[in-house]
Amino acid sequence: MKNINSHLKAIAQSYDRAIELGRNGINSYNNLPEYLKKDPDYINFQTARENGLDSDSGRIEIKAFLSPAVNAKFVDLGCCLNLMFNGYDQWPSTYYGVDISTETIKLLREFSEKKRLRVGKLHCGSIHETPFEDNYFDIGACIGVLEYYEKAFVREVLIEIHRILKPYSKFVLDIPDNAGKMHHFMNLVETSMGRPDKFDMSIEEFEEILFDFFEIEKKEKIDAVSMVQYFLKRKA
Repeated sequence: MKNINSHLKAIAQSYDRAIELGRNGINSYNNLPEYLKKDPDYINFQTARENGLDSDSGRIEIKAFLSPAVNAKFVDLGCCLNLMFNGYDQWPSTYYGVDISTETIKLLREFSEKKRLRVGKLHCGSIHETPFEDNYFDIGACIGVLEYYEKAFVREVLIEIHRILKPYSKFVLDIPDNAGKMHHFMNLVETSMGRPDKFDMSIEEFEEILFDFFEIEKKEKIDAVSMVQYFLKRKA
């Protein structure tokens, strides 16, 4: 992928701005440009948000599949604020978060200290190069992240995920369904915030790469946001 460093920087800055706005009580998704509010798919987008379907990080299916346990180490790649808003702070496993946004990691550290949470590490950096040892994690997730990247970088991310997971461990990730009804609108939303969707593969093309590293236990389409969620087992 060309200009990956500048693209990573743009994503980090976008999420930094979102955190800064959030600290001032402003939700970016509540303040979309007028041209998006006039889009025919805006009503569907709002309905999904009202019903809690706009984010798939907090789905009960994730926790049920990963089965977090007291002695398990859980890595949340591209973690955003899952620890705060999607119930991950209630999991018995030890939480490790990785995010490219410095403001996100700063806020998570404040939250974990205030709540006195047992956190393994909160690391600011790209998910294709993490500071963890080989075969370190028991379970993990990467939700709402891969849509920002092209094929070559996505493969690098999958290689890194495979490296830091234990053999046969469980992992959940998602990708955009480029043929989905809401994909175009969701991309417009993200582009308006400075982080356009760069994902350049069909589901079939992505799965060709995925099979090198993981077995698919199941997959589910999240039609409200045109995403496909994969429930995986790491190959040895």
